[in-house]
Amino acid sequence: MGNFILKLDALSAFFLFLILLLSFLTALYGTQYLDPSEKKLGPHWFWFHLLTASMMLVVCSANAVLFLAAWELMSLSSYFLVVLDHDHKEVRRAGLLYLVASHIGLAFLTFFFFSLGEQAGGFDFDQFLQPGLALSNPTLLFLCALVGFGIKAGLVPFHVWLPEAHPAAPSHVSALMSGVLIKMGIYGLVRALTFLGQPPPTWGYLLLGAGAVSGILGILLAMAQQDLKRLLAYSSVENIGIITLALGLGLLGLSYHLPLLAVLGFTGGLLHVLNHALYKSLLFLGAGSVLKGTGTKEMSLLGGLIKTMPWTGLLFLVGSAAICGLPLLNGFVSEFLIFLSAFHGFPQSSYGLMLALLAAVGSLGLIGGLAIACFTKVVGIVFLGKPRSERTTQECGWSMRLPMAFLALACLAVGIFSPVIIDLFSPVVAKAVGLPSFVVSAELGSPIESLTMLSLVFGLFFLMALVLESFRRWRVASQPTSDAPTWGCAYVRPTPRMQYTASSFTQPVMNFFRSLLRPRTQSHPPEGLFPSGSDYSTQTPDPAKDSLVLPFYRRFRDGLMAGRWIQQGRIQAYLLYIALTLLALFLSSLVVP
Repeated sequence: MGNFILKLDALSAFFLFLILLLSFLTALYGTQYLDPSEKKLGPHWFWFHLLTASMMLVVCSANAVLFLAAWELMSLSSYFLVVLDHDHKEVRRAGLLYLVASHIGLAFLTFFFFSLGEQAGGFDFDQFLQPGLALSNPTLLFLCALVGFGIKAGLVPFHVWLPEAHPAAPSHVSALMSGVLIKMGIYGLVRALTFLGQPPPTWGYLLLGAGAVSGILGILLAMAQQDLKRLLAYSSVENIGIITLALGLGLLGLSYHLPLLAVLGFTGGLLHVLNHALYKSLLFLGAGSVLKGTGTKEMSLLGGLIKTMPWTGLLFLVGSAAICGLPLLNGFVSEFLIFLSAFHGFPQSSYGLMLALLAAVGSLGLIGGLAIACFTKVVGIVFLGKPRSERTTQECGWSMRLPMAFLALACLAVGIFSPVIIDLFSPVVAKAVGLPSFVVSAELGSPIESLTMLSLVFGLFFLMALVLESFRRWRVASQPTSDAPTWGCAYVRPTPRMQYTASSFTQPVMNFFRSLLRPRTQSHPPEGLFPSGSDYSTQTPDPAKDSLVLPFYRRFRDGLMAGRWIQQGRIQAYLLYIALTLLALFLSSLVVP
């Protein structure tokens, strides 16, 4: 049905680099994370390598049919990785949900590529890019690409599979899926935009709005989670929202012929793809180390792990600081560029564009603040304080530490050497925005100078902090010290149960957004003079899942159930259906020439 064409341009090479890097690191981690005595691992590694190969084929495909075949292979191989522990019902359910979502996305992508191929006269990507190609309904094609690729990326409201599949999969698979697999949706969307020509402003506004909603809702739902891996999964929804918001800014720059806005938007978005791949993979590997070392991922049962698992605690702290966008780490750089793109668009913008840019700045600021609160909760509850339950803990081995250490150093390196890395991004951004590389490099000149100055300033502050900390340690070492219990608010014998819980830490924020999140509360207060016990618990459902996805599914299911009478279970009835279908086709061929 088409030519087997592989092509490696700057955009493909960037995503190929991420695939190869994270596949190697997560595979190294998985060799010690998985226990061969519990399960046969041959099939698992077969699907792991097949997933890596299929993702490589996706980013190198230059033919629509080949792309769709690689996309399907990628979805199937990742499904078998998700359901490794298929003995558990929730794992099978998560795998089925992921498989259904993947094939719904594939249906939209099939319509997108085949409609594009019909109008272009072929399925080769070069035919989609031929000059003078006038598409009959580019907005419909854009919407199909947004839904098809948005499902894989985890955009709200298509994200419902993601918080189910990530906790069910082994941790190194979760790291690969969050670091690279969902980015295939971003790659596909950017690649599709290069086929559709000059974008109208509505596309940019739609991407910006979808990104803002995904970012805010994703981080709010992350704050409400008790499961560490589920929290990180919702955080991936948030970061996909930031990337999509940045791409929306870039599209608005192209629509309004503002090259600096376009270049900075796409640079910030694509750089955030790299940054999120690094620190989110680090965090998922850290969560896997916690799970293997303690036997649980429920934060309410953890605490004080920084003392018994110092390597994991330190490396997880680096990833948490990076995802919060703190200076000297990579998350700060991409978010700074996204802010910068919005600010640079103000002087030349119309009222509509100005409101969109204000919304982008406000949304990104809110997402950043909530992310700090979320990961302060994670680090504080899991690694600080005292253990909340009696369980043995064990630090992970070197095969698990080395990939985490490499990713932590990479987060620091990208933050420190960001001016050099952004300059290397010029060919990738040029491919995405359709501008020559020298134009992109010229537009990035001023932002690179600003980042250079910021890197120097923050570097000096960091060195000053190291000097002061060294001086403090020297002074403390020369003075007599004594240990004393932490002030416990006048309690004579404070216990670990008197510490903050994950729910109580985030309760003020959850109450502020109560009308949006609609948390469910269950409580049994103490009663009588000598109460026997009491409890209080909260559960925050996913509003997109409960209010949109599940009602639509139930109506669709009920509609299909109404036609179940067709399934007679008798071969004679099925033969009759075939005969009637052939007769209808024959009669239609007589009527329609």
